[in-house]
Amino acid sequence: MSGKTMNLTLKVWRQKGPKDSGKFVEYQAKNVSPDASFLEMLDAVNEEIVGKGEEPIAFDHDCREGICGACGFVIEGEAHGPLKSTTICQLHMRNYHDGETLTLEPFRAKAFPVIKDLMVNRSAMDRIIASGGYISQNAGNPVDANAILIPKADADEAMSSATCIQCGACVAACKNASAALFTSAKISHMALLPQGAVERKERALRMVAAMDAEGFGACTTTGACEAACPKDIQLTNISRMNREFAVASATKRPKIQDGGAG
Repeated sequence: MSGKTMNLTLKVWRQKGPKDSGKFVEYQAKNVSPDASFLEMLDAVNEEIVGKGEEPIAFDHDCREGICGACGFVIEGEAHGPLKSTTICQLHMRNYHDGETLTLEPFRAKAFPVIKDLMVNRSAMDRIIASGGYISQNAGNPVDANAILIPKADADEAMSSATCIQCGACVAACKNASAALFTSAKISHMALLPQGAVERKERALRMVAAMDAEGFGACTTTGACEAACPKDIQLTNISRMNREFAVASATKRPKIQDGGAG
């Protein structure tokens, strides 16, 4: 590790609960190692806050390896910070400079109500998945790898779409708080594979309907979502979702079920 350290000023959004009003509170991050991750820096700040008998800053995290999608907030107006293809837990302090002031706030969206401080409720995304993000494949013995032949281009694109980690950065970056990139990635990766054929039309109808019911905004294809995505999910998925939805709308009506999104 480098022997050089830095000092930063943090302006952090503090909010006790969903129904409470919030405000920015200023903290000092002292002697920060440039090799520390952003979350490690916050851990150190929280230790100092707790040492004073105050409530630590609440933020989501889990694996801290850029895999789970649990972490996420806005740094200086950018979801997950300034680096492309990087989750906030993989963002290191060497990307900032001594003496900087950084503003930290939660993802802002109607469908992402604040739980506390930098934590938001992203269960709306879970409900979109529950509405149609599944396949009717019987579990059993594994089949031979070449039993279902899939063109490599389709397999590669499906797997690329499947890398979405459901972090919500696309929603936070979009001026309309649209979940189109997330929803389209989930629709797209199954639409490209034969295993997803059974519910293909139903999936498109139900997941788009669930997305709208959750209060996400409309997509205007500005590309802010793609730029903020830590897994480089492409806008082409949104085009595919629109085609899937148009075809399904012309040929099939969604089944009405209790317990849907709303």
